[in-house]
Amino acid sequence: MSDTVWAEPIYVPFLQWLVKGPLRQNLPQAVRLWVWLHILYGPQQQQLALPKTFTYADCRAAFFTASHPGTDAKPGHHDDLCPCEKCTAAWLFSPELGSTQPQWLQGPMPAAPARKQFLAALKQTGELPENIDRLLDAERPFAVTRRTLTSDLKRLHELGWLQQRENGYGRVASWPTYPAPPRASELTFLMQPDLAVIAANLSQEIEGTQRFFVHTDYVVPPDSHDRVEDWQDALRELWMKPPILPIKLSYWSASRLELCEVVVYPVCIYYYRRGPYLCGWGQVPGQIQDIDWRNYRLDRIEALTPLDWQEAVVPAKLKQAYDQKKLPLPENIQLWMAEAWGFDYYQPANQLLVRFDQEWEQRYIGKSLRHETFKRVSYAQAQSLISKTLTPKQQQKLLKVLATRPRQDAYYQAMYRHNDPNVRQRLRAWRPHIEVLLPWSLRQRFAQEVVEEAKCYAD
Repeated sequence: MSDTVWAEPIYVPFLQWLVKGPLRQNLPQAVRLWVWLHILYGPQQQQLALPKTFTYADCRAAFFTASHPGTDAKPGHHDDLCPCEKCTAAWLFSPELGSTQPQWLQGPMPAAPARKQFLAALKQTGELPENIDRLLDAERPFAVTRRTLTSDLKRLHELGWLQQRENGYGRVASWPTYPAPPRASELTFLMQPDLAVIAANLSQEIEGTQRFFVHTDYVVPPDSHDRVEDWQDALRELWMKPPILPIKLSYWSASRLELCEVVVYPVCIYYYRRGPYLCGWGQVPGQIQDIDWRNYRLDRIEALTPLDWQEAVVPAKLKQAYDQKKLPLPENIQLWMAEAWGFDYYQPANQLLVRFDQEWEQRYIGKSLRHETFKRVSYAQAQSLISKTLTPKQQQKLLKVLATRPRQDAYYQAMYRHNDPNVRQRLRAWRPHIEVLLPWSLRQRFAQEVVEEAKCYAD
């Protein structure tokens, strides 16, 4: 059997190739065949324990629960934990292939971005079924007869994914040639689904000319590019070999201006605004007794060493989460970032209230998306937020200030992460057309900054 692990994501050309027909009529079968490949050739913990030569009966015993029918009857709702209970969406969008239908329903598993991207890809290729919501949320791809599942194995043999043997099938040593993921599919990691759709439409050359370009701020200096690539490769290799191990980082902390050593569980890499960061859960630089989240910019990592889970340097809380199979997932971060504005998702959420002058708001703010919680409020709502948030003395002072501000100006509220530097930079960039009203501490900080800044221009 090939040493390569099957880990291809869902992409439309491959699904079309699997069924050799339109997905509008064959989406459940295509998803089923994609799952078969994962349980035959995926990571070790996903693979079915099968003999070298196996039959459908062997697959049924290894894959389904004991109460799954062995006859040709179509299974009903017989066991919540049986894979035949899982709906199509649970197979496609769950972060863990082995999760059950109850786990999918109970979540929290934020599938909306992935679902939106998948629907956009189907629509772009003319493969979007009219009943797509029912197919995703109600259809159960493996709730089919024995004959249908046996036909799946035959189909995999025809495609070159299984070899025919005298009494059944066997895994192949080399895989058949299949459609490579299109360049656009490499962009499905984008957190803004609309941007992923734009890239899917425009990333290919048009009549021999490239018409779509992306420019992002990238603060990593050129002499650190190789280091960043090395850490990305090391982490990718770590994530492809379950169980995922904890790591020891030697990290230059810009906030502490010193080299720190911490042991963390590596969760994912985020490119946020200006560079790539490792999101890690574990010891905190300078406070190694605490267990919390931190973001580690890859170019500031001096050393990265994988550890065994049983090593004494691994904090007890990390070991406990590993033993209980409760280690965090990237989806946790997506949820927290949706709850409040900012990349310091581990910080408490604070109430933000700002005022823009009317003209600036109409030009640059009103029809733009900053964060899910960034919304316009009325003058009266602004008064209410101040009254609910501050101490009586602070309320009195700020309400007096607010009374001097034009009611027709634009007032916005949001939840933001306390002291998040990215949010503060964004707010600074809007000066002098913005006034921070809440929180009180940020208002005082910005007031002092403005005073200090004015000194630079006092000729």
